[in-house]
Formats: sequence, C-alpha cells, structure tokens
Amino acid sequence: MIEIVRIPALSDNYIWLAHDPVSGETVVIDPAEAEPVLAAAAARGWTITQIWNTHWHPDHVGGNAGIKAATGCTITGPVAERDRIATLDVTVQGGDSVHLGSVRAEVIDVPAHTSGHIAYHLPGESTIFVGDTLFAMGCGRLFEGTAEQMFDNMTRLARLPGETQVYCAHEYTESNGRYALVAEPENTALAERMEQVLAMRARGEPTVPTTIALERATNPFMRAGSAAELAERRAAKDNFRG
Repeated sequence: MIEIVRIPALSDNYIWLAHDPVSGETVVIDPAEAEPVLAAAAARGWTITQIWNTHWHPDHVGGNAGIKAATGCTITGPVAERDRIATLDVTVQGGDSVHLGSVRAEVIDVPAHTSGHIAYHLPGESTIFVGDTLFAMGCGRLFEGTAEQMFDNMTRLARLPGETQVYCAHEYTESNGRYALVAEPENTALAERMEQVLAMRARGEPTVPTTIALERATNPFMRAGSAAELAERRAAKDNFRG
C-alpha cells in the first residue's frame, strides 16, 4: 500500500505526496509550490523521484522547477499541454501508464477544465488523482472545454469502483455543497453529507479525499442526466452566491 500525504498550499489547494515503501519512490501530484513539499518529504525521510501534473494551471505546476532543482526528479504531464508546462520531461495521454515503483497508474483523458487535463488512476490502490476535474460535490469550471466533455468525464469516472478514493486538488466541499443543496433539494443523502461537512470544516478538518460512491450519491454534476443538464448546473454554480 502506498502512503499518501496531504499538503495544504496557497489559499485552498491540496498537493499530494505519494510514497511507495517497497521501492522507496515518492511522487508529488500537482505541486502548487515547492517549499512545503520539500519540507514534508524531508520530515519523513522520503526522496522525491517524480512529479505528476494533471494540467497546466500555475497552482498545479508552480512548484515543479523548485522541486526538480532540489531533487532531480522526473516531471510527467499531459502531452496536449506540453507547450504550457515548460518543466515537463515526459508527456502522456489517455491509455498510457506511469509507475511509482511497481505501482501502476493509468492515465485518463478528462478534458474540459483545460483542453489537455488528465487524471492518474491507480486501480491496484483504489485511488485516483483528478486535479480539478472532479471535486467533492462539484466539478471544475469549463475554462477550455465543453459541458459535453465534462459530462463524458463524469460518466467515465462514475464507472470506477465505488470504493475508489478520489484525491482532488482543492478544499471546495463546503461551497460545492451549498450549491448542491439548491440543485437537489430533496436529496437526503446530500443533506446528511452536508451536515457532516459543516461539522468537519468547523473543526478545521479537511473533507478530501472523497469516494466515487459518495459522489454518485451526492454530486449534482456526476448525477446530471445529460450534458445539457450539466451545463445548466455548471452555469448556475458559476453564478451561485449562497
């Protein structure tokens, strides 16, 4: 079993540090900045050997150069965004695989938030790193893609085993949940979840990771019945001030 550490960064980002104790390899997923990552690895005696980027946004790649300078690690990211991530060593796309020691991660294309966004699915670990595509009770804004693409993403991700742990890159759960209650006011599972989320946030606790099963039950974007419904919900969320 790999060990996964959550590293808060910037205002609401989560950087993920994943360590394979068998090989001793450590990968950083979407480093917003370098310093807290290097400190977290050093505190555990881990050597960072890789970075995996899901997309080009600065709050996901801002730490690449600093971590590489300190460790000499290999940086992997989406081939479709190679011109926007200057630090990439290796480019991948859907259907490719990357490895953390002997642990295999399948690359999945999930465009919409950005045109080349990818996710890293570790089926043997029941784990997926989704960047800004899927959030707890939410999905990424459609900056460079379409509602049809995001609907396809949600459909694909919903097919993963329910126990799959979903590691997204932001603590957006409370605000997502407030909109979700408006989108699905009769969803009792959602109402119960939101009570738990509010209590957790009041205690200063993180709400990520989530699971595919929980998102199937409470995420209004994963539960949208069509691309048109997802588009309506995304537009409503973009303008939501609740």
